[in-house]
Amino acid sequence: MTPYTTPSGRRLIRCYAYARISSDREGAGLGVERQIEDCHALAEQLTRPDAEYRVIEVFEDNDLSAYSGKPRPGYLKMLQGLRDGLADCVLAWHTDRLHRRPLELEEYIDVCEPRRVETRTVKAGHLDLSTATGRMIARQLGVQARYEVERMVERQKRAREQMAQHGKHFGGRRPFGWEIDGLTPVDAETALIQQAAAAILAGASLRAVAGEWNEQGVKTSTGGHWEPSEVKKMLIRARNAGIRVHRGQEVGPGQWPAALDEPTWRSLVAVLTDPARRSNVGRTARVALGTGIYLCGVCEKPVISSSCGSGSTSNRMPGYRCFRHISRRRDFVDDMVQLAVLGRLSRPDASDLLADREEPVDVRGAQKEMKDARSLLDELSAALGRGEMDLRSWRVASESAKARMADAEAILSRAVSVNPVAGLVAAEDVDAAWGALDLSRRRAVVSYLMQVTLLPARRGRQPGGAYMDPASVRIEWK
Repeated sequence: MTPYTTPSGRRLIRCYAYARISSDREGAGLGVERQIEDCHALAEQLTRPDAEYRVIEVFEDNDLSAYSGKPRPGYLKMLQGLRDGLADCVLAWHTDRLHRRPLELEEYIDVCEPRRVETRTVKAGHLDLSTATGRMIARQLGVQARYEVERMVERQKRAREQMAQHGKHFGGRRPFGWEIDGLTPVDAETALIQQAAAAILAGASLRAVAGEWNEQGVKTSTGGHWEPSEVKKMLIRARNAGIRVHRGQEVGPGQWPAALDEPTWRSLVAVLTDPARRSNVGRTARVALGTGIYLCGVCEKPVISSSCGSGSTSNRMPGYRCFRHISRRRDFVDDMVQLAVLGRLSRPDASDLLADREEPVDVRGAQKEMKDARSLLDELSAALGRGEMDLRSWRVASESAKARMADAEAILSRAVSVNPVAGLVAAEDVDAAWGALDLSRRRAVVSYLMQVTLLPARRGRQPGGAYMDPASVRIEWK
């Protein structure tokens, strides 16, 4: 390698400075900034009359662990620069900032050794990777760093298990609905969770909830805008029901006040995780009142949104159709359906629509069954740990207890349903209340109140001059 020189004639040692911090709890990159400052100071200390150590580029990875194995963009870019011969020295705060995995260290040695790249650190001194002794020291430091991380991970896991047993909050990102301590509720956000749960159970879509919150200026706990997927992720958290989860398993009650009662939360989870919500029909349902709800009177299958009419595209109208039998203009059908809905809700007996249609669920019994099954699982795990039962016996007994819990969860998941017409029946102005509903809520009302079937229609102009045959739309009240 041809040495570079400064204008004063000194040999120029081109230095890369690398800094990394695993967890930036301050959120400002201050830990990385301090490391970089120390690397610049180290370059000045290493400079001597015949050679100048000069930092020519800085690489940093903020909030990324070297132990996790996840790609570190800054580190990989630096490594490529070393391969290309663009630097003579790497400056770091400590060797554990560069590597905590032996595989990474060996790759680094393979890059630096043939190119005689120096490695200088603020805390661990000089690593001469061109000699066997220097490489041995680097590997020993790497082993020590990995040992320290593994011990730290063990302590953190044990601490988390103990916190989970006592229903404590683990920390981290602020959960929507609570303060950063995870225990103190934020009343305004808790109210939003409750309103969203009621809306979803009444038939509203996640997209509608997200859109409404964004219009109101409601932010996520990190200050971002709401997407439907974020709303779903937030609503199905067990924390909303005051339940502590550890390693993906419910482990008992938390120490924070719940935003939703358990039956409401489990019913909400059942609705939001229903595979039918992710079907292709669900996508087109957002743009039409009757898609997937109205039936074809010939094949009795749900109709889809399409277009109807003949001739050029400009002459075709939005419509409903099944694959072979029925094609009908959407506006004609939807107008008939909506007039029927408003007429039914305006009748003196509209309050009868609020009557329960299903047998009540034994909520207390299901909750007691879950509590007993969970206690039994804890006792079985303790007995296994004490050596009082073998692994096979534990598996048989625990499977039975888990089945009891699953059955109780299934009961609670259908315990709460919000009648989609409740708000309309109580409204003074039914027309205005209907107009204020989003499409998903209107679809829920139609599905709850009636079955709409599209029948074959008479062709041509109908008696009275209209082209729509009213008899081709059959509405049956449920």
